[in-house]
Amino acid sequence: MMDYREFFSQFHHLTEEKGIGGTIKAFPEDFVVIEEPLPQIFEGRKHAIFLLKKKNWDTMAAVKEIAKRAGIGYRDIGFAGTKDKKAVTYQHISVPADTKDKVESVRIRDIELRFVAYGRFVKLGHLLGNRFRIVVRGVKEDAFETSKAIIRDLREKGGFPNYFGYQRFGERRVTNHIIGKLLLKGDFDEAAKLFLGAHEGGMEGDEARKTFWETGDVDRALEEFPGFLRYERTLLHRYKETRSWRRAFLSLPMPILRIFIHAYQSYLFNLYLSRRMERFPLKEPLVGDIVIQVKGGVPYRDRTYRVTETNIDFVRRKVEKGEALVSGPLFGFAMRKAGGKPGGLESEILEGEAITVGDFKKLPRPMAEPGGRRELLTRPIGMTYGYVPETGMCFRFFLPKGVYATSILREIMKDH
Repeated sequence: MMDYREFFSQFHHLTEEKGIGGTIKAFPEDFVVIEEPLPQIFEGRKHAIFLLKKKNWDTMAAVKEIAKRAGIGYRDIGFAGTKDKKAVTYQHISVPADTKDKVESVRIRDIELRFVAYGRFVKLGHLLGNRFRIVVRGVKEDAFETSKAIIRDLREKGGFPNYFGYQRFGERRVTNHIIGKLLLKGDFDEAAKLFLGAHEGGMEGDEARKTFWETGDVDRALEEFPGFLRYERTLLHRYKETRSWRRAFLSLPMPILRIFIHAYQSYLFNLYLSRRMERFPLKEPLVGDIVIQVKGGVPYRDRTYRVTETNIDFVRRKVEKGEALVSGPLFGFAMRKAGGKPGGLESEILEGEAITVGDFKKLPRPMAEPGGRRELLTRPIGMTYGYVPETGMCFRFFLPKGVYATSILREIMKDH
């Protein structure tokens, strides 16, 4: 199986400088993420809002452990977004107000909980963005000057390429987007084989995955799959009951199923962004483009308008002033399609994949994906950077929600 570096090699960089190299996440403390929530989460009194600090925990695992220790259902805990595992992260979670004392009494290694205020249930997307402090170790001697040159070049080009990061696809098993396409095409059998059997080598559970890949033996898989592969085991148990991989998949939690569909959407967006980079300047709006309004550096992806022969000069001025950004497609059945040359490239992507936007509506109802638009370029807010002797480069910046810090650093490091 290919790893994420090989997978990402198909997507172009925007700058030609070699990059600083180096490594991120050598230690969790090298990657600090601080969530900026929407102020509205502090309205009301039905829920208690806690600030969750975690290290070496992914968000869902932390939420489930907190729920288990507090004796509440994990679905009663709300959060605005998932955060990196190998990192130190701060984010807000909500719990029912009458469980505040139980949650306050929870003690878990590498997890801290601090009551902040009462408010409402925190849902996915209830955040403005995230602040980052990231250390890149093992960089070249001229890392500061190289970073400066790349960032200057990117400013002239309108910003950083807004790729979805490797976390979206899987770091070891780069399969999420392939499973998503199989689900989109209704091929649940092949999706199950890949989800259960794809193996990278060297990971716990890989021998069991390899055996299933070769034999398809469900009973043996249930004996050999370790307990921490809980979603895989759920799929196997449900298949034994129903003899249907379709029904088995639909027994998984909806957020898990949507990960696969979103990963495929993300792959198509990255493909569009990379190909457009080859043909047109990313910051230049073309007739037929859909542009996104920007306020205070934050894109409002639900506020879009089309570029026409009549308004193109006006739009160019908005883009130059940082008040608008050219967008690319998050393919779905209700997506606002581009026209002209950008629309032609969108059609080319769909034809190459042998899919239509209508396919996103044929999915089982909870998985059906309307789609949307996403800015092709992103501009980190308040970016500062410097070289720390015997450590490496340190970068600080704020990113709007949905923008990947690893994609920002990819352009500077040129590591994949």
